[in-house]
Amino acid sequence: MSPFTGSAARTSQWRHLRVERADGIATVTLARPDRLNALTFGAYADLRDLLAELSRERAVRALVLAGEGRGFCSGGDVDEIIGATLSMDASELMDFNRMTGQVVRALRECPFPVIAAVHGVAAGAGAVLALAADFRVADPTARFVFLFTRVGLSGGDMGAAYLLPRIVGLGHATRLLMLGEPVRAPEAERIGLISQLTDEGRADEAAQALARRLADGPALAHAQTKALLTAELDMPLSAAVELDASTQALLMRGEDYAEFHAAFTGKRPPKWRGR
Repeated sequence: MSPFTGSAARTSQWRHLRVERADGIATVTLARPDRLNALTFGAYADLRDLLAELSRERAVRALVLAGEGRGFCSGGDVDEIIGATLSMDASELMDFNRMTGQVVRALRECPFPVIAAVHGVAAGAGAVLALAADFRVADPTARFVFLFTRVGLSGGDMGAAYLLPRIVGLGHATRLLMLGEPVRAPEAERIGLISQLTDEGRADEAAQALARRLADGPALAHAQTKALLTAELDMPLSAAVELDASTQALLMRGEDYAEFHAAFTGKRPPKWRGR
């Protein structure tokens, strides 16, 4: 995502999310605990715009996406979204569904790793937000539910039919998206849906520790690794290895590559600059 900005000023306050920044780490919290952090139109739009803004600023080196209260996110708000969509025309529905997809694209395309800290329910759109993250750190209370077919819609919502088979395989993805049954933490870890399983109540802490490790590392290398993981999903091997070669050649001209050599020969830890 381009770092160049136009006339728009940096957003001073996000109305539908809680956003905290500290030493290269952004923590974005879905903060409607009384509604199990159900998403609203405004929350989707804020996530889309926030990720674009952070990507342009280039100050964030890792992002934690968390949920306040008893769960991560219960999906779209039944009253504020599902009820409202029943009265929308086709054009309005396309605008809404494209916006939700833009959030997923922003999570996949932002130049920093995203860590979902999951406890309790991650359902519907909440499950897809976690799915779109680079890491899913969860505690034993976590349960993922791709429940779109249970409300009469396609299981392939917000890119789920693209992302889920690539993480857990086509067989598991078919079962999860078709049947909409809950996947609890032990099974989610077994099939690869969870990156790290923590003790109960420790998902946020572990996600922050992972974010710190990533933020302290070579940010440009992480950004390019994420970009290649996304871009090469649909490439033939010949195109993928050519893209790898071009990327490595560029990074070999960077400051971090030279810094590693200097640190290694000087027998000291590298001081990564993300350049």
